[in-house]
Amino acid sequence: MSARTSAADGPAATAGAAGVAGSPPAMRVLRDVVAAPETVRRLDVVGPGGHGKTVLLDALATAFRTAGITVRTDLPAGPLGAGEALLVDDAHLLGPGELRHLAQLTGGWLVVAHRPWPRSPELTALGAVLAARRTPVVLGPLDATGVAVRAERLLGRRLDDRHVAAVLDRTGGVPLLVDRLLTASDGEAGLIAQLGYLLAAQPAGVVDLLLHLAAGAPLDAELLGPLLGLTRTAELDEHVEAAIAAGLLRADGRPIPLVCAAVLARTPPASRTAARRALAERELDRGGNVVAVARGLAGTGATGPRMAELFTTAGDELLRSGAPDAEAMFAAAVAAGAPPLSVAARRAHAALVRGDVDTALAEADRVLSAGEEVPRADTALAGTVAAAALARRGLLGRSAELYRYVDSVTGRPSALAVPVLIGTGSPVEPQPHATGVPTLLAGAEDLVADGIRESVAGSPTAALSLLTRAAAMIESDVRAVLLPDHPAALAAIVAVHCGELEVARSVLERALRSRTGGRGAAPRHRLLLGWIALARGTVAAARAALTGVGRDLEPRDEFLAAALEVAIARRTGDLAALMPAWGRAREAVVRHPVDLYMLHELGELAIAATRLREPSWVAPHLAEADALLARLGDPPLWAAPLHWGRLQAAILAEDREEAARHAAALERAAGGSRYAAAMATAAPHWVRMLDADVDPAAVEAAARGLHAVGMSWEGGKLAGQAAIRTRDRKAMTALLQTARALQATGSGPDIAADAQTPPSGMPAVPAQAPQPAPAEESGPLSEREREVAALLVEGKTYKEIGEQLFISAKTVEHHVARMRQRLGATSRGELFAQLRQIVQQQ
Repeated sequence: MSARTSAADGPAATAGAAGVAGSPPAMRVLRDVVAAPETVRRLDVVGPGGHGKTVLLDALATAFRTAGITVRTDLPAGPLGAGEALLVDDAHLLGPGELRHLAQLTGGWLVVAHRPWPRSPELTALGAVLAARRTPVVLGPLDATGVAVRAERLLGRRLDDRHVAAVLDRTGGVPLLVDRLLTASDGEAGLIAQLGYLLAAQPAGVVDLLLHLAAGAPLDAELLGPLLGLTRTAELDEHVEAAIAAGLLRADGRPIPLVCAAVLARTPPASRTAARRALAERELDRGGNVVAVARGLAGTGATGPRMAELFTTAGDELLRSGAPDAEAMFAAAVAAGAPPLSVAARRAHAALVRGDVDTALAEADRVLSAGEEVPRADTALAGTVAAAALARRGLLGRSAELYRYVDSVTGRPSALAVPVLIGTGSPVEPQPHATGVPTLLAGAEDLVADGIRESVAGSPTAALSLLTRAAAMIESDVRAVLLPDHPAALAAIVAVHCGELEVARSVLERALRSRTGGRGAAPRHRLLLGWIALARGTVAAARAALTGVGRDLEPRDEFLAAALEVAIARRTGDLAALMPAWGRAREAVVRHPVDLYMLHELGELAIAATRLREPSWVAPHLAEADALLARLGDPPLWAAPLHWGRLQAAILAEDREEAARHAAALERAAGGSRYAAAMATAAPHWVRMLDADVDPAAVEAAARGLHAVGMSWEGGKLAGQAAIRTRDRKAMTALLQTARALQATGSGPDIAADAQTPPSGMPAVPAQAPQPAPAEESGPLSEREREVAALLVEGKTYKEIGEQLFISAKTVEHHVARMRQRLGATSRGELFAQLRQIVQQQ
């Protein structure tokens, strides 16, 4: 018998470290031998194949030789010499006599390495002898840290965490597989081919076991026994132990992806399919989980009634978990021979989970058009899917009709219709909750219905509570995608209307983390978070939310996105961005009918339309909004934001009568929430400013009230506009300080003061417009003049500079004239040349 050891000598502290890097047990024993060989006289090394036993023996051999100890690999007839070390590899392959001899061996050093199975009585006795001197070294798989260390040693560079996790997942942490995958010159495909030759040396029973596990079978004796032709559980245990000992399964029996890929690659296609079919039929018969085997059979051309049943069952399981490939399973069922109508309703449901509204509507319509050819349950499901899909498209009216139809099919009213009906302006009287199985989804539906009713005719606080509870209730239930709108979205909208931005943010972030509602709900949640970020003044976050959802959106989300883009451009004073944003918004307005849940955004578009002198684009929608609110009794929670937007539009248009009308409406709505109350307090000041009538103390209080409910930008706008209209210089300074403070704490430094620009035709800024406190001179220009110069060189107009610096265009003109005089410039060109030089030197 001989052991595989390295013949190379060298510094032991480094020669073996590379081979055992990442394995703490191996590193510890190697360090001990290097530091004091006398402490390691007897050692038992245990580990599956590929876990580094031979590598550790090589490293120990080098360390012993460096210490002047003779390394032997042959089994001696008598005792070991005082300066000899015997290293034995693969001791599990030795005969009983050899193992008994090793157990009785005296003198020198003895290191024995072996797999954990098979374990004969003699090997167990030898292990006990060795363990009496030192605890055995058990070599296990590498963890993420071990993989990272290994990669750095082999590649000379660090891997990022994602790459390390991928290597760990594919290899199961088996050191041999980790090393080969990291250094494979031809990628994973070449390594899989190499593993195929390794598998060829394994017993047939082990290979069959690995094949069925790779096909998706669980490690279950009841299932695997008949598939492998085994009559006793002990036989299966032996195969499993052999595979674990060979390093082909994890210690707990779970498959290793690379090994599974190698097994499947070396198995002929017909045999693979046969194994999968046999497994599938066994799982179907016993009602087991068929997803893994169905995924393996998808695309193989497997057909027949049993395969159609398999794919349908797998689709149902995936649909319950919200997996995106549920629809593909239903398509595979049809390809295997299932009648298309038999899975059309479920396929529609799966498509909506995946965010494919077109397919969802097409499949649902197939079922609805079939009439009595399909079961009533499928008809009800298809109608519910279609109603939810149409709501996502912004067609709440048509969605309401479908919900009524579903009610007629099931014979009981559904709470799902309530938010849709109220959203279109149809009051709904409270009804007893539907009886039936009290699922999480059913409970959430009832809470949403109660919450929306409460928001219209009751307490906003109660409405917010109900909707927030509904959102929390379905965090673990992806079927909530069939709701016309996700409870988290409705809760966030109501929270914003209550001035509770933190509640709105929290409920949306929880929904995104839990992924409830499927893919289709995520864009809406992100866009609403963008609106909240804009209200908080974090323009960068609002832009990121807008960019993150892309442009291929359903009409409801597209309207939300277009309005957000307009709002960002308006608040940053970016007229160049406002024009294309408005073009997008005009199309979104045309495509989206008015409903209760988009009135806030409609008010934003009313302001932009007035500013761009295109109010006709939103006029019909505003008329519809008025009618909708009137049908619901003008609920303050929903009416106030729209009246605020229309008040701002009227101020821009210098329409005092219209402004007064909306200010009065806000006053009537003041009791709806503190959000509405803050707007109602601020509204009269806007109307009075049309006559240059400013009450500085009251304006400041109103501005701070807006800030308190998440309207910091609007508060800064109010204070800034009042500042440039009052003739009291002290009040001007105080109001400007308030405006800037609100901008800094709420709207952020990147939110410009578009709001600080007087609307066209409003009274001009008085001659004694507020000036900044005198700054210490530094060179030819003051600090404020240098700010003006920098913006002037950028090509901004006087008006744009004034907007950014919270001063009037007239004041900017005054600064420019003074700079020209100071610099002695005789022309505009000469002035700009000197200013560029000054700006470059700053």
